[in-house]
Amino acid sequence: MAFKYLTRDVLSGFDKYKYCSVDTSPVSNYVMHPFWNWLVQFYPLWIAPNVLTFAGFLLLILQFFLFTYFDNYFYASDDTHPEYPPFPNWVWLFAANCMFWAHQLDGTDGKQARRTKTSSPLGELFDHGLDSWATLFMPVGLYSVFGRGEHSLSPERTFMMLVSVMVMFFMSHWEKYNTGVLYLPWGYDVSQLVLTSIYLVTFIFGYQVWKFTVPVFGMSSGRFFELLMQLSVWGFGVPVSIWNSYVSYRDKTGKNLSLCESIRPLLPVFLEFSLFMIWANCSSYNILSRHPRLFYVAMGTIFSNIACRCIVSGMSSTRCQAFNWLLIPLIAIVIGVLTIHLGVLELYLLLAFCIFVTSAHVHYGICVVKELSEHLNIYVFSIERPVTEASSVQ
Repeated sequence: MAFKYLTRDVLSGFDKYKYCSVDTSPVSNYVMHPFWNWLVQFYPLWIAPNVLTFAGFLLLILQFFLFTYFDNYFYASDDTHPEYPPFPNWVWLFAANCMFWAHQLDGTDGKQARRTKTSSPLGELFDHGLDSWATLFMPVGLYSVFGRGEHSLSPERTFMMLVSVMVMFFMSHWEKYNTGVLYLPWGYDVSQLVLTSIYLVTFIFGYQVWKFTVPVFGMSSGRFFELLMQLSVWGFGVPVSIWNSYVSYRDKTGKNLSLCESIRPLLPVFLEFSLFMIWANCSSYNILSRHPRLFYVAMGTIFSNIACRCIVSGMSSTRCQAFNWLLIPLIAIVIGVLTIHLGVLELYLLLAFCIFVTSAHVHYGICVVKELSEHLNIYVFSIERPVTEASSVQ
């Protein structure tokens, strides 16, 4: 018997689901959507929207593994560590193409769904579920541009930047959980256009072009970029999310959950980030500095799993989980770090934990997509519908 993640209540909730979103971004409305409306006309009508979604995500994965091969420890753009050679220049051009087309495919999948009349809750869940994992791969790719050197950030500061990016993504879906409306953040398109541009500039001028101090502010380019990103999240994005939720309660246009129920989805996210921060700060092995990429992958994968479960609950109007079981081994590791001098054993624990959570998350994703596709009687990667017994009799 196949493992089932979706209960009858969840599947029933998907049957009643109606997509509702608000996009006020000028870049999205006046630049990207007109471009996507033009681009989607070139897609064959037999291509399923989920094929576009998955292809875009695979481009990010390909870029991530390429960067890992050439720069596992983020020293390739750091001139103070000549033992780590810089990227071959073609890698930056390849990364720019991966980022550009990942953005375009992710932006046109919904338009292709409407063209082929195959829009479904499965497509939205598939899209946003993969987006939740992309919040790991895109910022980590940017870190390789700046490296760990004098004009960049330490792994610890990059960790906090990753936390902020993931918080911003989660807040959008926390809003939807409470209001029933997905308010698309302004930074979605801007960030991907900026990433593509940074890779192209690096290809043309080399990574040294980012080694400068910003006038007036007197801070490195990496620190200045960090400041802009943190201000956009905590000074604009998060307050707007809270305000939208407040307006929904005030005008009684949302689900009007109790305070405890409304903040319930935030609990596992807060616990996860707290546990990783404790591990990083209390590690006797200095695990984050020695193996930052592996540390980021473990954190980003658990976050994606938590976010996916929140998205499922929001779309099906069911109660969100207050605890994610993937945090249990993380709690055990953190207890070990706090009570025992683990030394290099931390590395093996991190590696095993990373493999475990990635396997569990992939299993969750495959099972949920399969269950929902069977319930909705649609194929995941084809616009044709499965032949049912009733239709075959006819």
